[in-house]
Amino acid sequence: MQIHHEGNRKKGVFYYLENETKIAEMTYTYSGTDKIIINHTGVSEAYNGTGLGKMLVKAGVDFARTNNLKIIPQCPFAKKIIEHTPEYADVL
Repeated sequence: MQIHHEGNRKKGVFYYLENETKIAEMTYTYSGTDKIIINHTGVSEAYNGTGLGKMLVKAGVDFARTNNLKIIPQCPFAKKIIEHTPEYADVL
């Protein structure tokens, strides 16, 4: 499965599709020019426990690193993943 990304300088979303249906997504908004706020991560019930949410958070971390951004994780799921993954500390 491939992660898709849509965004502009105000907000964006990382997501997975299956048969043209969105099955998981993580949304973010910009806070100034150097931070993004991850405000929601959701996975369709049928895909709970498959790791899709963690992969979306990783995509957000990779995006932040590539674009020299910091992350403010307001979404409880993303916050837990980022705070409990030592190699993500550089984006906080």
